Amino acid sequence: MANRDVRLELFRDNNFSGRRIQFRRGGVAIRDLNAFVFNDELSSFRLRNVVNRRQVTLVLFSDINFRGSFRVFRGNQSVASLGDFNDLTSSLVLVGRRLTNAQINEIRRTGIPPRDIVVIRP
Repeated sequence: MANRDVRLELFRDNNFSGRRIQFRRGGVAIRDLNAFVFNDELSSFRLRNVVNRRQVTLVLFSDINFRGSFRVFRGNQSVASLGDFNDLTSSLVLVGRRLTNAQINEIRRTGIPPRDIVVIRP
């Protein structure tokens, strides 16, 4: 299953520093980053799929429950600074495949993440 191949490291500060939260074994949807005492604190991250580098999507949302403004990141990448989205993330969705824009809009509209991932609530 592709979601098991996904890895994500979230950092409080730019340039991969400060407090870190790691997800090592799969896709996840976090409805409210307050569950990790990390709401509005994300500044940098490392994202990867260890088997197929193109098959990973991270969607960051400015509001809880996958609402508000959002940023989409597809494929393996390290982002040292979120720029204008720094310290704004309140919820996120991470999957081991490429989500389409239509699928992301459906998540935003319904507040329902993909079915085959762990959902974390506060």
